Amino acid sequence: MYEIRIHGRGGQGAVLASAILAQAFVDEGKYAVAIPSFGFERRGAPVSACLRVDGREIRSLTNIYRPDCVICIDPTLPRMVDIFAGIKPGGTLIQASGQRAGAIERPDDLATLGLCDAVGIALAIFGRPITNSIMLGAFARATGLVSLAALTGALEAAEFRDAGLEQNRRAMQRGYDETEVLSLTPELVP
Repeated sequence: MYEIRIHGRGGQGAVLASAILAQAFVDEGKYAVAIPSFGFERRGAPVSACLRVDGREIRSLTNIYRPDCVICIDPTLPRMVDIFAGIKPGGTLIQASGQRAGAIERPDDLATLGLCDAVGIALAIFGRPITNSIMLGAFARATGLVSLAALTGALEAAEFRDAGLEQNRRAMQRGYDETEVLSLTPELVP
């Protein structure tokens, strides 16, 4: 089973991103379950959503405390929330950031780092820092676990109030195309 935790702020679409990602996995023949986690439930407050994917039926519906992958859709969030809490050694971080890899704080035992200037892309496409669809493209690029075609199909099935489908398609494609993926040498401590 592969476990993913998505961190963002209220209003950025972290919960919607987990639902779209789960649908994309299902469309590719896998089992997936998205588990939203709500706290203050107000715009700008830290939120997270969890997702499990497997080749067989999933029965666990609890939050994820030991993720294989963390997706952080807001570049300022790591200063407020420990997004790395429980991440497995050899895990993957997909971070919305315009910074270079050397400037990103991360665990020493991280194996893969995906960086995407999602806020810059979002401002160019939407005029607002809504990064969820961009970071789904970044996830596809960094992990190879789901195809961009499946994500686009799941995106088409989702409902959008604030931005159009075509804008989100372009955003997802740019997230995929513009994500820098780095394979790191994890310093695993036995």
